[in-house]
Amino acid sequence: MTRHFLDLTDCGPEGVELIVRSAAQGPSQILRDQSVAMVFEKPSVRTRNSTEMAVVHLGGHPVMIVDAEVGIDTRESAEDVARTLGCFHQSIAARVRDHSAFGRMAQALAKQGSTVNLINLLSDHSHPCQAIADVLTLADEFGGVDGLVGKHVVYVGDANNVARSLAQASLALGASITICAPDDYQFDDATAATLASFARHGATLARSDNPHSSAKNCDALYTDVWTSMGQEQEAQVRREALAQYSITEELVSLAQARAIVLHCLPAHRGEEITNGVLEGSHSRVWQQAKHRETAMYGIFAWLKEAI
Repeated sequence: MTRHFLDLTDCGPEGVELIVRSAAQGPSQILRDQSVAMVFEKPSVRTRNSTEMAVVHLGGHPVMIVDAEVGIDTRESAEDVARTLGCFHQSIAARVRDHSAFGRMAQALAKQGSTVNLINLLSDHSHPCQAIADVLTLADEFGGVDGLVGKHVVYVGDANNVARSLAQASLALGASITICAPDDYQFDDATAATLASFARHGATLARSDNPHSSAKNCDALYTDVWTSMGQEQEAQVRREALAQYSITEELVSLAQARAIVLHCLPAHRGEEITNGVLEGSHSRVWQQAKHRETAMYGIFAWLKEAI
C-alpha cells in the first residue's frame, strides 16, 4: 500500500519516533533517479529551500510548481493535478490552502493504481513536516530523542495547524505539552482527545488560558503567528484576543533556566514574540529552521519504507 504523509496520524506515534531517529542520521540516496513535484499554493522560503535541498541531498530531482501553473480547483481539479503530476514524478509534496484536497488527490491516484507518494508541506489542518523539525530541535537540546521523555513544552497563542502537529510529535516522544490559548482559539474536547491518543511514556496534553502559570518551570516555549495567510481580515480581532499570549522576556523568566524558545517563522516581532526573545540566548529558531531539511530526510525514508 502506498504511503502518504499528510498528517502525523499517517505514521502514528511509533512512526514519528522512527522518522526522527532516521532523520538525525542524515541523508542517503533513497531518491536516486526519482523526481519530486513541489506544488506551492502558498509561498514559503523555509519550506521551499528545505524540501528542495533535501531532495537533492537524497539523490532526487525537485521540480518547483507555483500556484499559477496548476490552480488547484480553479484551473484544474485537485484530482487532475495529482494524476497529471503522477505521470512524471514519484512524489508530490504540496503546500495547500484546503487540507481536503489531499484526500481527493490520494483517491484519484489510488484509482489509477499509482504508487506516487503525497506529502503535506502545510495545510490549514496540520503541518507535520514542521513538527518533525521541532522535535529534532528539542532532541538536540535535551540529549537526543530519549531525552525528551518527561520534558514539558508549552505552546502559547492560537491553537492552529502548527500546534496540532507539534502536540502529536511531542507526545509521541514522551514530552508533555500544554496548549495555552484563550477559549475561542483553543482546541475543543474532541480534538484534544484525538491528540492525547499520541501520548507515550507517560506524556500528557493539557489546555490552559493562563500563560504565566503554564510557563512555570517548562522546558520549551513555542509560538506561531496569530494571523496566518488567508486570515488577514481577522488580523485586528486576533491581535486583541491574543494580546496577552505573547512570549516575552517575563514569560521566559518563569521557565527553566535552560529552557529554549521555538517559532516556526515567519515571526511578527512585537506580537506573538518580542524581538528580544527571538534574538536572545534562549532562542533556537534558526536551528529549528535548519532542521526543516533534516526532517525531510526521515520523512522520505519513511515514505519509501527505507526505515
